[in-house]
Amino acid sequence: MAPPVLLALCAVLFAVITWQVAADGPLRSLDERVELRIVGHVPGALTDPLADLGEVVVALPVLAAAVAYALWRGRRLAVLYTVLAMVLVPVLVSPLKAVIDRRGPLTEAGGFYPSGHTATAMVAYCGAALLLTPYLKRRWAMPAALVLTLATGIGLVLRGYHWPLDVVGSWCLCGMLLLPFSLRNTRRSSSRTPTG
Repeated sequence: MAPPVLLALCAVLFAVITWQVAADGPLRSLDERVELRIVGHVPGALTDPLADLGEVVVALPVLAAAVAYALWRGRRLAVLYTVLAMVLVPVLVSPLKAVIDRRGPLTEAGGFYPSGHTATAMVAYCGAALLLTPYLKRRWAMPAALVLTLATGIGLVLRGYHWPLDVVGSWCLCGMLLLPFSLRNTRRSSSRTPTG
């Protein structure tokens, strides 16, 4: 699927999910029923390390290493875009958490939508992959980044730290942050490919 189509899909899904969560719609009710059936069925020894992949102290060093390498290779604009995307994570997520004030699965405390850990993981790992992919002979970085992002979300949901829609909403939000960079990378790499 083309990045512009994915970008539009992320925007539409994020709008629908946010509306359903904020308005206490049927999608939110289904989300809560699903979470309450699956939470606690997997030991914390398995889910905690997955959830921790979204911690700033775990994810940011990965991005920092990719940023340092990309800077060394002279990709200043790409680095700027990636760092800006990471800066936008708390700028966008924190106000949404405050306004929507969704309670957590195992607590009465609010501020769980969208998931900040999921957003941090996705922007850090996928941003690092976008920075490194032009220098790799094999295209393993983005699949690895997506696996780490998916693992983070699964850990958060199975542990009961977030509802499934908190995670999916963050994926959509961060997709909107990263897809323009991906589109720019695709155009640049195809313009450098010789024709004929």
